[in-house]
Amino acid sequence: MRVRGGLAALTVAALASGCAQSTGPSRPRAHPAPGREPLLAPPARALDAYANRLHASAVARAAAAHRWGLARTPLAAPPPPAKKPRITTRKGFEVDNHVEDGLPPVFTTVPTDDKVVFLTVDDGAEKDPAFLRMMTELKIPYTAFLSDFLVKEDYGYFERMRRAGVGLNNHTLHHPYLPALSYAAQKREICGMQDVITRRYGNRPTLFRPPFGNYNRATLRIAKSCGITHVPLWNAEVFVDRWEYREVDQDIHPGDIVLTHFRGKEQWKGTMPDMIRRFLNRVTAEGYAVARLEDYL
Repeated sequence: MRVRGGLAALTVAALASGCAQSTGPSRPRAHPAPGREPLLAPPARALDAYANRLHASAVARAAAAHRWGLARTPLAAPPPPAKKPRITTRKGFEVDNHVEDGLPPVFTTVPTDDKVVFLTVDDGAEKDPAFLRMMTELKIPYTAFLSDFLVKEDYGYFERMRRAGVGLNNHTLHHPYLPALSYAAQKREICGMQDVITRRYGNRPTLFRPPFGNYNRATLRIAKSCGITHVPLWNAEVFVDRWEYREVDQDIHPGDIVLTHFRGKEQWKGTMPDMIRRFLNRVTAEGYAVARLEDYL
């Protein structure tokens, strides 16, 4: 509707301009010879090119959905919100002096009215090139939380992921149960992974997910000291053969963070593309798009 309104405004302005310049009786205009028609005005050319790009993108997305065996073409996410939602710690997930000490919020859902969910993928064990192709061709955003003891088997795989626009974030060096560790040991795990990602991929993460979703006050204090601003957990988890939910209604909701893992046939009854197919078929059928988590934080 905005595009149409813009074109209407341009048309009215052009007519007004033409009327203002008219000083005598109107004369019939000669039609230009074939092939000599004037070019479209620059705004019209830009709008036409934009519409063509949108159409080409939709066609490519539909073709990719068919190629990867999806029941429907995934819905496109809305533009990122101009004003980011206020993220707070979920009730019951606080630690002592959480707000007073300015510790990173721990949350499972982003407060938004947009009918979107956020896909996050943990650890880095499976390095399936078909997964990278599928996500790139379908243009599905996701956020990775990586552990170095798995990622170091093939840093290049995750570099390809980064080049495709995926956020690479912190899931510790060795995936331990953090509350059982000393302050110094937790710091090695968390800040050490910050250093690995910075050195290997050129960006220092601001998102951290503790292994198993377990943490204590020391965990959050250390994470904050290393540059972490948010601690996203999850409200649902998707596997090849099922979904699991945190809420009693066993459903997905606007702003839900969905967890999955880098896993293959050795651990699952299928591949990562099989898991993504289950994930996308469900969210698309319920009218949800997949948005980029970092765009809302």
